[in-house]
Amino acid sequence: MSDNVELKVLENLAATIHDISVGLEPDMLAGWYKIIVDQAKGMAPEHLKGSIYVVQDDVLWMKFNIKCSRRAITYVVDAIESNISQMPFATRLYFQKVEEIITSEAGKPVRKEPAK
Repeated sequence: MSDNVELKVLENLAATIHDISVGLEPDMLAGWYKIIVDQAKGMAPEHLKGSIYVVQDDVLWMKFNIKCSRRAITYVVDAIESNISQMPFATRLYFQKVEEIITSEAGKPVRKEPAK
């Protein structure tokens, strides 16, 4: 009986480790970014759609820059929230952090360039 319990615990641990390793692959992150951007653009008004996009670094494949205007942030955050429950564990943690960063950046005052 205890062998069964130990086997189940090991299987759950192996599945968790697999989810963590698979959830942070650049291709998987790129796929989720595409889903989020497409959904955010679908919710946003026409004049904000062009301001929502993601750029993946050519050298550091794990580095993504999500770009959007301050007025489009709510659509991006809503898209993350609506998809987060479907993501693998590590991907979910990653996008929760992305959401936190986006939200904190939105609260910062806009820097104005000095006049030349």
